[in-house]
Amino acid sequence: MRRRASRFLTGLLLLVLVGAGALWWLTKPRPWDETHWQGLGQPDIVNGKVLFWAGGCTSCHAAPGAEDDRRLVLSGGRMLKSPFGTFYPPNISPDETAGIGGWTLAEFGNAMTRGVGRNGEHLYPSFPYGSYGRMTARDINDLWGFLQTLPKSDNVAQPHDLAFPYDSRTLLGGWKLLYLRDEPWVKLDGADPKLARGQYLVEGPGHCGECHTPRNALGGFEPGAWLAGAPNPEGEGRIPNITPASKSIGSWSESDIASYLETGFTPDFDTVGGSMVEVQKNMAKLPASDREAIAAYLKALPPQ
Repeated sequence: MRRRASRFLTGLLLLVLVGAGALWWLTKPRPWDETHWQGLGQPDIVNGKVLFWAGGCTSCHAAPGAEDDRRLVLSGGRMLKSPFGTFYPPNISPDETAGIGGWTLAEFGNAMTRGVGRNGEHLYPSFPYGSYGRMTARDINDLWGFLQTLPKSDNVAQPHDLAFPYDSRTLLGGWKLLYLRDEPWVKLDGADPKLARGQYLVEGPGHCGECHTPRNALGGFEPGAWLAGAPNPEGEGRIPNITPASKSIGSWSESDIASYLETGFTPDFDTVGGSMVEVQKNMAKLPASDREAIAAYLKALPPQ
């Protein structure tokens, strides 16, 4: 009897160990192989600047209230409230100590596209790598090159303030397993380069879905509700539906949307408000062709 019990406990322990090992393997951080970031050549700084504004880097990583050229000092520290706690975006200026000036392209690229930190740790998806993961290696290289031209800051942002169990980065591997994907969110006519560019900007560097798509209790996007509107992640009001069925921009033409992104004025001569103010400032710095591509994509979406 004792021998049977001993065998049972031994077998159970082996199953637990195998299961734990399998879970660790499935959820461990997965950076790209080093070869992914090789052979990209010198960064195209002009393209990197476009991606910088499309990605809205300054909206989170510049100091609160920064205006004009101060928006280019990515000192970090702008508070982001969420149901899981408060996040503080880090310093991503070229400072070698407080910022990311001492990082390599591979370390930067893995953070951007795989949510893997410099020390091999999982990053929290408050940093929208779920969208940035759609960016090409060449574009990441160009963005990295542009960031190196910006002013340095020695500010050290405070750590995230998260309650248990959200303060455990280990759990993020499971979140990635459930929700991290790089497939397009919608299927569009792949032969239209304008639509393809708009889709790349909206679903990738523009990370529009991070605010405009509703999430479940674990913070993953609700399936079948792409850009259908969502509660404000910072707790006040609601982020609007921006598909063709929306009450906010559903009746707007492509030119109306492109003009709004450039000027901040709606077709009714109302002005941009709320968290969209920062986004519109960034979008105004894009080439007109990119704003037009974004508008074309939004009008081509399935109505939600």
